[in-house]
Amino acid sequence: MTVAAVILAASPESALADADGSPAVRRIADAAWSGGATPIVVVAFDPDGAVAAALAGASVTLAEPAPRDHGPAAQMARGADVARAEIVDTDAVLLWPARMTWVGPETVTSLIELHGTSPDALLRPTWDGDPGWPVLLPLAALASLRAVAADRMPPDILDDLIGAGVRDRLVELGDPGVAIDGRTPRADLRRTSGRRSRSPVTRTSGARPRPRHRMRARSRARHSRRTPRRANRADRRPATSGIIDRSTAVTTFRLRLLPAPGA
Repeated sequence: MTVAAVILAASPESALADADGSPAVRRIADAAWSGGATPIVVVAFDPDGAVAAALAGASVTLAEPAPRDHGPAAQMARGADVARAEIVDTDAVLLWPARMTWVGPETVTSLIELHGTSPDALLRPTWDGDPGWPVLLPLAALASLRAVAADRMPPDILDDLIGAGVRDRLVELGDPGVAIDGRTPRADLRRTSGRRSRSPVTRTSGARPRPRHRMRARSRARHSRRTPRRANRADRRPATSGIIDRSTAVTTFRLRLLPAPGA
């Protein structure tokens, strides 16, 4: 089971917006990678290379967007196509607007775990009942995404997918970052919500709620078996190189993990 993260920036400014001292796309890419998403794709215009510079050292693919007049759904599909070209076995993508900078890695892990139990469902995290982002879209629904009209905005796109027959599943994960965007300082998330977070559990009809920490442990164990080198990434030093394929307008930063001195 491979779930990619597709980070969608409407402009270079939104990609580079400050998020606690880091560019928004860099903070999101780090959270997605820490949570177990792979590959990680950033769909953003980058006329002066500033977005690429912000991502230097991260294991990501920076892809030029689809033509702007094709609409937001085309940008989502573009990211999904790039992810599947990177790893052919990718079977779902996390669609992640760049303004949603405060989503935690645990939310990523939980959505990936839930995809394993509901592989055909559109998974939407909620905060106190309010649906948020990123949403997990199974690639079996990619044809329905491509059929969405160019003038439909992201919330409308999800409505259209559900209307086309994609099963919708809302999951409460106790993360205010799924519903509160980067305009709110991170320290103010819970105070701004006006309500305390409920216990972070996932709920499905007819099933007992399961503590998220147990799901996270299983997901990490599974992920460590699939890519054992990541488990010890803190003991290695990263070295990076940028590779630009001008024929496809995709920039890839590949992270090489080198043993620490004396290891």
